Amino acid sequence: MAKAVKKSKAKKAAKRKPARRQSLRRKSVKQSVSAVEWETRAELAAAFRMAHHLGWNDRLVNHITARVPDQPDYFLMNPHGLGWHEITASCLVKADFKGNIVSESEATLAPAGLNFHSAILDKKRDVACVCHTHPTTGVVVSALKGGLKIIDQTGCILWGEIGYHDFEGYARAKDEAPRIINDLGDRKALIMRNHGLLTVGREIGEAFTYMRRLIYACELYERTLQTGVEINEIPDAVKDHTRGQNRQRAGNKPYGGAEWRMTRRMADEVYPAHRS
Repeated sequence: MAKAVKKSKAKKAAKRKPARRQSLRRKSVKQSVSAVEWETRAELAAAFRMAHHLGWNDRLVNHITARVPDQPDYFLMNPHGLGWHEITASCLVKADFKGNIVSESEATLAPAGLNFHSAILDKKRDVACVCHTHPTTGVVVSALKGGLKIIDQTGCILWGEIGYHDFEGYARAKDEAPRIINDLGDRKALIMRNHGLLTVGREIGEAFTYMRRLIYACELYERTLQTGVEINEIPDAVKDHTRGQNRQRAGNKPYGGAEWRMTRRMADEVYPAHRS
């Protein structure tokens, strides 16, 4: 009799586990949200998949958030418990800037990420996307006292666009968020010392492309330091000039448009499930 009870409990427990998994991997919400929100969801899911593809994150931590265009007081964020390689358009959580979830009651959001992502999107209305990662090379550079040096032409797009924020522990305290915003200022990138990297953009593609440039710049600087040879520094005036050339070519459009469209095509080809 006791064995029968144990088997019955085991069967019930086995049935419950898939239900919890299904609650995170929601059925398509395409018909229950606006067309513009659905496209934003699909685009954000593509950003997660491609960021994982590029090796930016292979754990449950870190976040990419995006403002809902037709509901600017709400944003989308990855639910706690799913890896970036699992993110789909439908599983993304919609919340307000106080952290109230309005789309998926069973999902939870990581407190540290929710704290400063929501604060940035709330206070900086020109920002539509915030990307935060802990790639090893970014953490290495964040721990260097002198920070990041721009040493190649591609990195010049970041010249004058990088702020620094001192480490204060896990960024869960509400009073730290304003300091993060202040240290970011009007820039597109922030190196969080002894922590990781953060970028923002007027579009998802802009924040993603700035993060791609920032991680590449960190990789290049780290590898150059490993040679032990003196670096041939680029004069500030030349970095200014090169950055200006990039801006002149892009005009006032969000940075990285063509590259992001290529990245979206790759996501459609390699990770088509992100649109589910």
